[in-house]
Amino acid sequence: MRISALRFLLTSLWLIVGFVAANLNNRSTVLAEAPPEVSQLINGKQITVNKSEFGVRIVDSQGKANFFPTTKVPLKKGDAYGWRIKLQNYRGKVKWREVLRLPKTPETWATQEKDENFSLSADGTTAITKRTQTVTNGVIENFWKIAPGDPLGKHRIEVYIDDRLIAIFEFETVEF
Repeated sequence: MRISALRFLLTSLWLIVGFVAANLNNRSTVLAEAPPEVSQLINGKQITVNKSEFGVRIVDSQGKANFFPTTKVPLKKGDAYGWRIKLQNYRGKVKWREVLRLPKTPETWATQEKDENFSLSADGTTAITKRTQTVTNGVIENFWKIAPGDPLGKHRIEVYIDDRLIAIFEFETVEF
């Protein structure tokens, strides 16, 4: 009886450990990688990143924007993908820079913001956006609207505040 109980216990533990290990290795990371320094002094103000997330923003039939965290982005025209970063106890404006790297050049590049600095790499696969944004409820964010001709594959976004890396998002665009 003791041997059977011990076998059952060991088998159960082995299965649980295997399940947990498999889930840790195969999970899709939605949150950004932790930056080298989570808390930084920028322009005399302390900046602490509480939460970083990447996902898809979909507008419903009532016009409400809904955010869905994911690392797989279906290329559905009209939807958008992007990031949100929650800063702890930060008020006012913040200057950020985003570096978006694509697997290949898209058919077109476009931005709707008039007050930003936007540039492209010589090969057209990397876009650099600089913006000054008012922090709303502790959050800064940026989204890219999906357009025909956007490339499939692995993308990477790096977000900086005053040349200090605060978040990295790696994701993949897939067919809708």
